[in-house]
Amino acid sequence: MRKSVLASAMLAGVAFVAVAPAAFAQTAPAAEAATDAGDTIVVTAERRSEDIRAVPVSVAVMKPELLHDLQSGGSDTLLSLAGRVPSLNVESTTGRIFPRFYIRGLGNIDFYLGASQPVSVIQDDVVMEHVVLKSNPAFDIAQVEVLRGPQGSLFGRNTTAGIVKFDTAQPTATWQGQATGSIGSRNSINIDAGIGGPLTSDGRVSFRLSGLYQHRDNWISNTYTGPSDDGTVGGKNVMGGFNERDVRLQIMAQPTETLSLRLSGHYRDYDGTASIFYRGSIQKGTHTVPTNLDLTKVSYDEAQNNPQAYKTKGVSLKAVQELGSATLTSITAYEYSHGSSRGDTDGGAAANFGGTAPNICAAGCGESRGVLRGLNQWSQELRLASADTERFKWQVGGIYFDSRDYTEFDQRAYFLTNNSLGTTPNPNNWVLLHNVNTSWAVFGQASYDLTEKLRLTAGARLSNDTKNTTLLKTADTVTGVVTFPTTAARQVRLSSTQPSFDVSLLYRADQDLSFYARVARGFRGPTIQGRSAVFNSPFSTANSEKNTSWEAGLKSAWLDDSLTFNLTGFYYTVTDIQLNGNDSNGNGVLFNADKAVGYGAEAELGLRPAKNLRFDIGVSVLHTQIKDNSVYAQAGAAGGVLSETVLNPTVRVGNNYFAQINGNPLPNAPKFNLNMQGRYDLPLSDAVRAFVGADFNLQGYTMYVPYKTVEYTSNGNYELGAKAGVAWGRMELAVFARNVTNRKNLIGVIDTSNYRAGIYNDPRVIGVSLSGSFR
Repeated sequence: MRKSVLASAMLAGVAFVAVAPAAFAQTAPAAEAATDAGDTIVVTAERRSEDIRAVPVSVAVMKPELLHDLQSGGSDTLLSLAGRVPSLNVESTTGRIFPRFYIRGLGNIDFYLGASQPVSVIQDDVVMEHVVLKSNPAFDIAQVEVLRGPQGSLFGRNTTAGIVKFDTAQPTATWQGQATGSIGSRNSINIDAGIGGPLTSDGRVSFRLSGLYQHRDNWISNTYTGPSDDGTVGGKNVMGGFNERDVRLQIMAQPTETLSLRLSGHYRDYDGTASIFYRGSIQKGTHTVPTNLDLTKVSYDEAQNNPQAYKTKGVSLKAVQELGSATLTSITAYEYSHGSSRGDTDGGAAANFGGTAPNICAAGCGESRGVLRGLNQWSQELRLASADTERFKWQVGGIYFDSRDYTEFDQRAYFLTNNSLGTTPNPNNWVLLHNVNTSWAVFGQASYDLTEKLRLTAGARLSNDTKNTTLLKTADTVTGVVTFPTTAARQVRLSSTQPSFDVSLLYRADQDLSFYARVARGFRGPTIQGRSAVFNSPFSTANSEKNTSWEAGLKSAWLDDSLTFNLTGFYYTVTDIQLNGNDSNGNGVLFNADKAVGYGAEAELGLRPAKNLRFDIGVSVLHTQIKDNSVYAQAGAAGGVLSETVLNPTVRVGNNYFAQINGNPLPNAPKFNLNMQGRYDLPLSDAVRAFVGADFNLQGYTMYVPYKTVEYTSNGNYELGAKAGVAWGRMELAVFARNVTNRKNLIGVIDTSNYRAGIYNDPRVIGVSLSGSFR
C-alpha cells in the first residue's frame, strides 16, 4: 500500500508542478507579505453577504490559510478545528467518521450513530444532519464561519448551540486555482487542491474541480499474542493509519441574465482506524498523563485492530432567479453514505488486567461495531429575499428534510447481574434498526433601519421534527438465534412542532464600530437512542430541548484595520436539555434534565503592527451548570468497587453506582480557551521573502463525563504548531511541525467498568509543505 500511496502523491505533485509554472508566470505579482490590513470580512450568517460588523450575530471566521496550517500533518480536517476560534470544541471517541461539535459548551457526548447534535454543520448551503455526513472533510475551502448561539430562525432545528458553516471555493469566469501539499512523519501526506475557470468563451458556464488526499502509515503495534474468539491477530504497525480520498466537481451556469445554476457533486472514500483507547492509562487519583505512556503500543484481543471505512456521495443544485425587487433561491440536495466502524472499546486485553484469555472478563472486556448499511438524505429549500439595498429587508422560505437509514450494532459485553462482570455474554448483542427522520419548516426574517445607524431585525420559524426508529431483528452472536420482535415492542415514534425566533438591535456608530444585542430561541428535536436494544433494553428517548439565549457585543476596527477587536457576552438557559446517563434505578441512557444554564464571553483581537507582521488572538471563558436534583449518571465500577474518584454524591444499586450530577458543568465544556496565531514575513529581495509562523491553543478545565471525578478531566491541554520557509509570488515552501512539544493530551475517555481508558491527541509530526495559487 505504501508504494501506491507514494505513487499517487508523486503523480499529484508532478501534475501540479507541470501546470503551475505557466499560470504563475503570467499572474504572479511582486513579492507579497502576509495579508495586509484593510481586508473586509464578509459573512453570510443571515443568508446575505454582509460586512461582519453589520451582522448582529456572534460569528467567527477561519480562512483557508489557517486550515492548511492545521491540516499540514494529515490531521483530520474537522477535529483540528477544536479551540481554533473562541467557544468552539470538536472531539470524537469513534474516529474521523464521527466528529462531535460543541459551541459554548453545548453538544452531545453520545457515540450512537443516530445521535442528534445541537450544532448544525452546513456545507455549501446543505445541512449535514447525520453524524457521518458531518464528518465530510473540509477541502478547497473559501471560508469557515462559526455562528455562536441559537440560529433557529434561518437555519432550523438542531441549532440550539450554533452552526459551523463551510463555504467551498466556487466556479469562476476566470482561471483560478490553489494547491497545498505536504509530507511528514509516519508518511503523513496531505494534498488539498482546486482549479476552476470558464467552460465557454463568454464565461457563462464555468467549473471548479477540487480534491483532497490524505494518508498516514499505520504506526501503532498490537502486542497481543494470545487466543481470540473473533480472530484478532496482533502485529507491528497495524493501527493508526488512514487513507482519505475526496473529490468535488461544481458547474456554474448562467442561462440568462437573471438566472444562475450551480450543480455540485462530491465523493468520499475513506478507510482507517477507529479511535484508540489506552486501557489503564488513566491512573486513579490523578488526571495527569503518565510520563511513560507509550502511544505506539496497545494489546487488543478483540475487534481485529479497529478497522473503519466509509464511502459517501452527494449532489446538490442551487438555482437563483432574480425577480427584480426580490430573489428566489432553491437548494435541492441528496446525500448517501454507507460503511462500518469497529473498536476494542475496553482498550486492552482482559488477560492483562486480571482476566483469563480468551475473553474471560473478570476485569471487564468488550468491543463494539456499528454498520451504516445505507443512509439516504434528501432536502429541499426555497427562499425568497428582498434586495439588500433597501431600508426594509425581508426574506421568507420553507424547507423539507427526509433522512432514512438502516443501521447495525454489535456489542460484545460480558456480564452477570448488577454489572458483576463474568463470563456470561449479553444474549441479544446484534440488532438491525431502521431510522426515519423527517422535518419541515416555514420561516421569515425582516430588518428595518430605524435610523441611518440603528437597525432592528426579527425572525421567526415554525418547525416540525419527527423521528421513527424500528427494531427489525435481533440476534445472539453466540447461538446464532435470530429474533423478529413484535410491532409493539420494536417501534418508537416521536414528533415535535416548535417555534424559534430571534430579535436583535444593531447600532452602527460608524463603518468601523458597531454594537449589538440579541435574544434568540432555538430547539433540538426529540431523540431516540436505539443502541440500547443491543443490551436487550427498550429504546430510551428524550423530548425536544429549547435554548433561550441573550447576548450583546461590539465589533470594531481601528487604525485603518490594523487593529480589530470583537467582544461578546452571553447567557443562556436550555430547558429539557438532552443528556446521557441514568436515574437512580439504573433506567435509561438518554433523558431530559430540567435545565442547564451557561454564561461567558468571547473576545477576538487582530493586530497588524507592521505590514509584514500579524497576530490573531481569541479567548473564551465559560461557566455551565446542570440544574436538576433528580438526575444521575452511572459511574464506572467493577465488582461493587468504584473505578475512579467520584466527587458527587453517589447511590449504590447492587454493584452499580450512580452519581448525582446536579450542579455539574456540562461535559466537554472548557472553562476557558485561548488560541493564537502569528506570522512574520522578512523581504529578502523584490521577489522573495522569508517567513516564520506559529499557532497555539490552550484549553482550561474540562470534564469528559457528566459526573465529577478527579481522573476524567483535563486542565491545561495545549498544542503548538510552527512553520518557517520562503515565499515568492503566490508560492510558498516551508518546513513545519504540528504538536511541536510532542505533548500528550487526554482528549476523551471510556468510563465503563474499571477500564480507565483514555484517548489522546496525535503525536508530533514534522514535515515539509509546498503551496501555491493563481488567479
